[in-house]
Amino acid sequence: MRGDPNRSSPGGASPTAHVEPVPGEPAATATIAGERLLLVADYHAGYEVGLRYERGVEVPNHASDRRERLLALCERTRSDRLVVLGDLMHSIGDPCGAERGELEVLFESFPADLAVTVVKGNHDGRIEAWLEGSHEIDAPVDIVSGGGVALGDIGVCHGHTWPNPAVLKREVVCLGHEHPCVRLTDEVGGSRVERAWLRGRLDPEPFRERPDYEGLSWLERTDESPPHVVVMPAFNDLVGGTWVNVTGQSFLSPFLPAGLADGEAYLLDGTRLGAYESV
Repeated sequence: MRGDPNRSSPGGASPTAHVEPVPGEPAATATIAGERLLLVADYHAGYEVGLRYERGVEVPNHASDRRERLLALCERTRSDRLVVLGDLMHSIGDPCGAERGELEVLFESFPADLAVTVVKGNHDGRIEAWLEGSHEIDAPVDIVSGGGVALGDIGVCHGHTWPNPAVLKREVVCLGHEHPCVRLTDEVGGSRVERAWLRGRLDPEPFRERPDYEGLSWLERTDESPPHVVVMPAFNDLVGGTWVNVTGQSFLSPFLPAGLADGEAYLLDGTRLGAYESV
């Protein structure tokens, strides 16, 4: 991640594989082999329907706002590929009703030349059965498991499960799932919660315990730095998340916070807050 001229990379020089936050937005860009990527996480299509059935809460439907924001970002960043880091949809099973309608309109609205990669999140259920079988969707769609995939020097995963070994061999690992937020308090006791980015390096310790990762050089050699890690804010601004700077908050990912070393928090506008625990 870049964008703040006053910040330094945890643990040394910045990675050559740059993941660039889009100023003011819960999204980032990267360029891999000449292909421009737009990365977002936790879109949660149909969330308002879920609130109604799960909690009995009625809120206005923001589907069109979500869609227009994402389409505007694709155009603004001139992206060749949209990469969704999990939880494109909200229901656990097959999308239906308003949720399916939201997704159909979204995919029908994408430019014909926009490729899409969806990393399956814990909310994405059998999304591949619907996307791959839909006759209404023209955009080329790749669907990968929640453990993620390597895209050039960047590894992407959702974060609800342990990453695939190939993801951990990249310079930068990007994930969602956590919906990181910070609670900010002013001098008179007022407070607000804002979405945030988390950035640091992977701490080798929790990964050493898992046999799947035997042979990863940064786990075995003290002279090799672990990958940088970027935890993305949720694209959907209604879903809440983990208040990372509040004592007692439990993280959602099985390898966080133990797997995050020198973790720093940033607001969407690029403001560097410093070590996330002490914000």
